[in-house]
Amino acid sequence: MPAITRSHGKLITKAQWAQLRKNYETPDADHRPVLKLFTPTAQCTWLIQDSDDQGRMFGLCDLGLGYPELGYVMLDQLETFTGPFGLGVERDRFFEADRPMSVYAAEASAAGRIDA
Repeated sequence: MPAITRSHGKLITKAQWAQLRKNYETPDADHRPVLKLFTPTAQCTWLIQDSDDQGRMFGLCDLGLGYPELGYVMLDQLETFTGPFGLGVERDRFFEADRPMSVYAAEASAAGRIDA
């Protein structure tokens, strides 16, 4: 599979992609999330902190079931997801992380959802 080097349209900007790749190079650091993705109709939210060059992204994943967890999601799966009313995954263009991922994860675990 070829490495992903392009901008990802509405999901990931070139600057965000560069930061995701930079964070991937220091996996033991407690990075701030780079972006927030969500589904407007399915109550799913992802706070993404890094990605390998194949689009395997790591972050805090909340599928709306009350159990958010740290894990991996594939960019191509998010790009091709279609939910109710034909709506796909969207990027929160106004999200700016103000704390490290460990804090978001602890808060989400206590609340049963990502509240960012």
